[in-house]
Amino acid sequence: MRFAHRHLLGIEHLSQSDITAILDLAEKYVDLNRQSTKHSDVLAGLTQINMFFENSTRTQASFELAGKRLGADVMNMAMQASSIKKGETLIDTAMTLNAMHPDLLVVRHPHSGAVDLLAQKVNCAVLNAGDGRHEHPTQALLDALTIRRAKGRLHRLNIAICGDVAHSRVARSNLILLGKMENRIRLIGPPTLVPAQFSEFGAEIYDDMREGLKDVDVVMMLRLQKERMDGGFIPSEREYYHRYGLDAAKLALAKPDAIVMHPGPMNRGVEIDGTLADDINRSVIQEQVEMGVAVRMAAMELLARNLSEAA
Repeated sequence: MRFAHRHLLGIEHLSQSDITAILDLAEKYVDLNRQSTKHSDVLAGLTQINMFFENSTRTQASFELAGKRLGADVMNMAMQASSIKKGETLIDTAMTLNAMHPDLLVVRHPHSGAVDLLAQKVNCAVLNAGDGRHEHPTQALLDALTIRRAKGRLHRLNIAICGDVAHSRVARSNLILLGKMENRIRLIGPPTLVPAQFSEFGAEIYDDMREGLKDVDVVMMLRLQKERMDGGFIPSEREYYHRYGLDAAKLALAKPDAIVMHPGPMNRGVEIDGTLADDINRSVIQEQVEMGVAVRMAAMELLARNLSEAA
């Protein structure tokens, strides 16, 4: 199982076989994580540093758990109270990190491209845990694994991505990955949140939720990213839910076996009806969280193999 990349910075540079390699290895970790003893030693002796310049609960916890289950020494750096706040540049931070000799660096940053810049300056493998509006590769990979397990395949599906596409790195990474795997993608939302230029990704754009959901296999809802909005993108949350929130009536237009996804955290009653989010027959939201740990374990193992080969 070859993975010819030093870092995992985005989906853009991955081939179909790269994506499949990560997902296939992740399947083995799904099985491991369901056992009473959830431990491997593939990262034994290696050091993993998690640097989250943006607050995160599920992604940081998922990466930390993944590293510990693989036997790595895991350290979380509190970047909100770090030297960055005192004026240290990203390059200086990279120099400091190099002196610590980590093997794996997991980075989330509010600015697009910052993780790529850091990767150019450090001597270890870097995993992008989300950079600005740019990419969130492990989220797209865990979504892909969730879809593949639920549908039995990851190609030639009709997939709707609904909501705040404009501000979403999750949407961008999913667009790239699902496009590479030959799926038909629909983007649904108001023109303020789904700009026309997203058609360049080969997606169909709809501003009518009911029309866009007709006969789709997968419905992926997105969080309204209020922290990235600097104007009136929606008239009100109540109006947004009425037009673009997922409820049973709108979901009925999708295929009868369509699955419902959400990367979290959810705004219940804004993006999705709470009862629907908890419906074990339609929602795979909890499975997405489970797949996240397995996918991150797989990605770190593949990068660690390259480290050992280069040594």
